[in-house]
Amino acid sequence: MQYLQVLANGIVLGALYACLAVGFSLVWGVLNVINMLHGSFIILGGYLTFFAWQNFGIHPLLALPFVAAILYGIGYVTQLLVINRVVSQPVLTTLTLTFGLDLILYNYMTVFYTATPRRVTLDLGHVELGGIFMPVDRLFGMVLALALTGMLYVLLRGSRIGRAIVAVRMDGAAAALMGIRINRIYAITFGIGALMAGAAGAIFSMVFPITSNLTGDFLGKAFVVCVIGGLGSVPGALVGGLALGIIESFAGQFFGPQHALTVGFLLMLVLLVVKPTGLTGIKGYE
Repeated sequence: MQYLQVLANGIVLGALYACLAVGFSLVWGVLNVINMLHGSFIILGGYLTFFAWQNFGIHPLLALPFVAAILYGIGYVTQLLVINRVVSQPVLTTLTLTFGLDLILYNYMTVFYTATPRRVTLDLGHVELGGIFMPVDRLFGMVLALALTGMLYVLLRGSRIGRAIVAVRMDGAAAALMGIRINRIYAITFGIGALMAGAAGAIFSMVFPITSNLTGDFLGKAFVVCVIGGLGSVPGALVGGLALGIIESFAGQFFGPQHALTVGFLLMLVLLVVKPTGLTGIKGYE
């Protein structure tokens, strides 16, 4: 029964990780940009949700669409005005640029909110099923995370803009010949990546305390999820997130919480050697 509890905790955590990483995977796969801003976007989404709840009493579920819209706008403008100027340059150039932007955003968030952990306290109680105890806010967060990840998958598969994103991901030159405006798709993609990061931050703020010091941790987890599940795949992000969540949960049980992320990184290194395409082996947004 103890192991079932650990497994349940891992599944909940994994769903959150999938939502956290899918935007990072999208930007990396379409723009070939390793977005170092991603961790700060997550924390910014959490802070905005906390700000709306603390100062105006707005329920996080009601604040979520506004937070997502704000992050989308920030991402869209950032890509269009800044990153687009160097998007065709080597990966190291865009990585350095987004790292510099990340430092600016991180410092402003730390100045405004300090490094004190913040959390939206919903106090929804617990549920028990077959001897497994789970806080309702975690279950609520898991459902939201899976719903958002699923909505992104449907967007990419079934909408005109989604098909354009997939086309650019597969062959940018051919997509341009078909009349697709590449720079616009890049901006939309980066905006969606920021939106998903902000939404993940909003969900995390309802489940765990967040602080600006976690930006690096979130970025690292997103990277690991992409490598485990396979880059450029929404199902891959889901598989990678669940794998990392379950591994961290069991590693924390057997080796202590301080070693949980280390075990995840070790798995990532093994997969890079054995199966570089990730567990799913899916290329593109299939």
